[in-house]
Amino acid sequence: MPSRTMSIVVLLWPLVWPLQPAHAELRILASPGGPVVPYVQLFEAVRKSGERVIIDGPCFSACTLVLSIVPENRVCATRRAVLGFHAARLLDGRGRLHAEPRATRIVLETYPEAVQQWIRRRGGLASRLLLLRGRELVAIVPACR
Repeated sequence: MPSRTMSIVVLLWPLVWPLQPAHAELRILASPGGPVVPYVQLFEAVRKSGERVIIDGPCFSACTLVLSIVPENRVCATRRAVLGFHAARLLDGRGRLHAEPRATRIVLETYPEAVQQWIRRRGGLASRLLLLRGRELVAIVPACR
């Protein structure tokens, strides 16, 4: 099977995923998140493929599920990487966001223990965005080589 590079650049919501064939890796350049299901499907496919994930820019909200789904030894972060975490929310039929405490607990429990601890030290998942970057990030997610 030929290897490939997949660069994720989410331009609009819903998701837009430009793909570039090359090496066996998925490169996240910019992702503001969005609906969880497409991210879970993508990262499950990457996990099954054996591909590596390079976080090379903002990876917010549902994008952070990469840490829950792809094995830790196949995820790395560049100096441009920033992970953004917040509580789970549901968009109702009228376009209003509602907190989802049960989903928030479930998502938090799926992250690696080091990520869970980092989030808890910052007061837990809430509506505000928690940003993990720089030295704190590479202490949890290995730097890409």
